[in-house]
Amino acid sequence: MTASRPDTPLLDTVDTPADLRKLKPEQLRQLSNELRAEMIDAVSTSGGHLGSGLGVVELTTAIHYVFNTPDDKLIFDVGHQCYPHKILTGRRDRIRTLRQGGGLSGFTKRSESEYDPFGAAHSSTSISAGLGFAMANKLNDKPGKAIAVIGDGAMSAGMAYEAMNNAEQAGNRLVVILNDNDMSIAPPVGGLSAYLARMVSSSEYLGLRSLASKVARKMGRRVWGGLEKAEEYARGMVTGGTMFEELGFYYVGPIDGHNLDHLVPVLENVRDSDQGPVLIHVVTTKGKGYKPAEESADKYHGVPKFDVVTGEKAKSKAGPPAYQNVFGETLAKLAETDKRICAITAAMPSGTGVDKFAKAHPERAFDVGIAEQHGVTFAAGLAAQGMRPFAAIYSTFLQRAYDQVVHDVAIQNLPVRFAIDRAGLVGADGSTHAGSFDITYLATLPNFVVMAAADEAELVHMTYTAAEYDDGPIAFRYPRGNGVGVELPETPKKLEIGKGRLVKEGTKVALLSLGTRLQEAMDAAEQLDAKGLSTSVADLRFVKPLDTDLIRKLMTTHDVVVTMEEGSIGGLGAHVLTMASDEGMTDGGLKIRTMRLPDLFQDQDDPQKQYAEAGLDAESIVNTVLSALRHNSAGVEEARA
Repeated sequence: MTASRPDTPLLDTVDTPADLRKLKPEQLRQLSNELRAEMIDAVSTSGGHLGSGLGVVELTTAIHYVFNTPDDKLIFDVGHQCYPHKILTGRRDRIRTLRQGGGLSGFTKRSESEYDPFGAAHSSTSISAGLGFAMANKLNDKPGKAIAVIGDGAMSAGMAYEAMNNAEQAGNRLVVILNDNDMSIAPPVGGLSAYLARMVSSSEYLGLRSLASKVARKMGRRVWGGLEKAEEYARGMVTGGTMFEELGFYYVGPIDGHNLDHLVPVLENVRDSDQGPVLIHVVTTKGKGYKPAEESADKYHGVPKFDVVTGEKAKSKAGPPAYQNVFGETLAKLAETDKRICAITAAMPSGTGVDKFAKAHPERAFDVGIAEQHGVTFAAGLAAQGMRPFAAIYSTFLQRAYDQVVHDVAIQNLPVRFAIDRAGLVGADGSTHAGSFDITYLATLPNFVVMAAADEAELVHMTYTAAEYDDGPIAFRYPRGNGVGVELPETPKKLEIGKGRLVKEGTKVALLSLGTRLQEAMDAAEQLDAKGLSTSVADLRFVKPLDTDLIRKLMTTHDVVVTMEEGSIGGLGAHVLTMASDEGMTDGGLKIRTMRLPDLFQDQDDPQKQYAEAGLDAESIVNTVLSALRHNSAGVEEARA
């Protein structure tokens, strides 16, 4: 780093944490202010998670200043707050490509930088991962530390406590920083608590404590045990943290996470001590330093592009209602006449539409926090007692509760209703949030009914169908974003279980669609008709049970059958192929092709581009049909034009 002129922004002189560590402590405040301004400007042009990153600007600066990253491993939980970290670790020149095709991920990502030692996007994984790094260093006699930064919301997941319960053996190689940005845990933070935090983390205190413990041990087990408990609870009364002490952590805090004069000395004390593992409790303000974010109810958690000066968010074009709102409003209406209906969400009330239900029926709406496993088994208990629970959970998050889905719901054949949001590809959030696997992992289970909505009107019908189905577990999936603009039904209808619908009738090609690829199938059918290939289109609605009568009819009357779904291998296509194989329907020359998501994790991009890349657009459907019919190359090229 070259010497800078007085008017040169400090941030311009910092490309990596090694540059940062050359600054004087008194320069860190200026750097943090510049870092915050840079982040606000970047997110205003790209959109993304703003409030959480603003809340950890000083904390991120202090960690990189005190610890020797990347040799010391900094692991963020979830990753919403990692934008300042990316700016400080050599990615400032690309920070305005966040969440865009070919750009930076909105989360930490191992393939992106050596400063991202562990990828994140789901909650409550950081302590477990940090423990793994710390133990590897211990086993290999390496000095590096692991620093896990976890938010107070993530502490609602049992996984965090499972990790903490096993962390003691890592010793001082593990540091956990609890970022409390909701004041949900912390007692008042001020000068006294900051002084106490510095004192109990100091080498003098820890050295005296170590000496006293050695003397007490020599005096006998009873004396040592009594003194240890007395010291623990004395500190607990003035600083809090007794729960963490019981889990084997040395607790320090709470301290002001925006005061670098407090943060840096405490982090240095912890870095240099042989006490551990240590939990540092910092209190921050989500959206700190940007007034519109601080005053927003959600602290600007996730935002589109916005005006930096006014904070006004870019307005999306008016269009059809979002799928989650259609679900939430439909369920709320059904619950007016059915007192057994209740709704469960795992910390995503607005994202799943359960907020609409909760506003109308607060006593029957349950937000269990980031605890999908508990939420699913809680729903099973409600169902076993005669209620009609809807567990509204993102597809990617339901993966976390698969054992409960199998053991507590499917095996017992309990009528839990699973409203699976964010099915299929999700755009800017990329592979970590894509709902790629739920068809496969649910349709393989005995007793399950699995549906997929082709549009928002079908979602209304499926919500009502699920409410009325008491014979076992039932799931229906729908994508992120707005519907396709069909008129919503005034009165929902109860669908016949396992029955699809023939949307367009032809004679040569049959397209079997599951979910919102239906419109692409219709567009492809129009192109195929223009080529003289009369095409049928079916919306199967159900992947389990299959509409075997409809599929059998189409297979016996068409030359080519193509299935398509917004899910991975093992879903609709696999079930249709199994049926055809079991019934010997492929023996007569019938050509069957399956179209599904590719066997890879797709990075973030515009959803339409993602589906084109996945080969699930109308052009790809046409090409699949032409290839199956062995058309000449000119015909194939014509279809691609």
